[in-house]
Amino acid sequence: MVPVLKTSVTFEEFIEWYPNTGVRYELHDGVIVEMPKPTGKHSNVTGFLIEELILAIVQAGRRGIWTIPRESIVKPSSEKSGYEPDIIVLDREALVSELRWESESIIENARSVKLIVEVVSTNWRDDYFKKRADYEEMGIPEYWIVDYAALGGRNFIGESKEPTISVHQLIDEEYQVCQFKGDAPIVSPTFPELHLTAEQVFRASR
Repeated sequence: MVPVLKTSVTFEEFIEWYPNTGVRYELHDGVIVEMPKPTGKHSNVTGFLIEELILAIVQAGRRGIWTIPRESIVKPSSEKSGYEPDIIVLDREALVSELRWESESIIENARSVKLIVEVVSTNWRDDYFKKRADYEEMGIPEYWIVDYAALGGRNFIGESKEPTISVHQLIDEEYQVCQFKGDAPIVSPTFPELHLTAEQVFRASR
């Protein structure tokens, strides 16, 4: 994660500044940072999960209702943060209330979001600390942290440092987390039709 500007900026200044160069940026507490370029393994895991989630959307009869956009920026409650998730599942019916979606691909309302997935890379602290707290405060109903390379700290994935998928479900305004490793089937409140083990996801990186 590379800081771009030394001065603190607001979300609006960040959006106005954002260049169309193909490089991904996020705003973290007023600091614009260039996101690490995804490795092949990271891209393989992300692509595999997108394919599986699309199948689950179709099986649930929500084709054309729920969608996975190529890119979007999520604005949490803070006026000085903005994130571009690896995967986001949106409810098209709720997008009518997103005043900035059509022109800027900006999501401001948690009710527009069914699921956010972050695939862990070298900036793993952002996924486990900052984004988890901001998505929780915003009211995102389900948030996955897919740590296929076991980069996260032992406080999060255990002393064994095994690849882990952490599924956070919002209950009474707080995240409750269930973790899945090895051949454990992933349990998703939003996607009960998803028949997928943690190992199948991790295998996509190999």
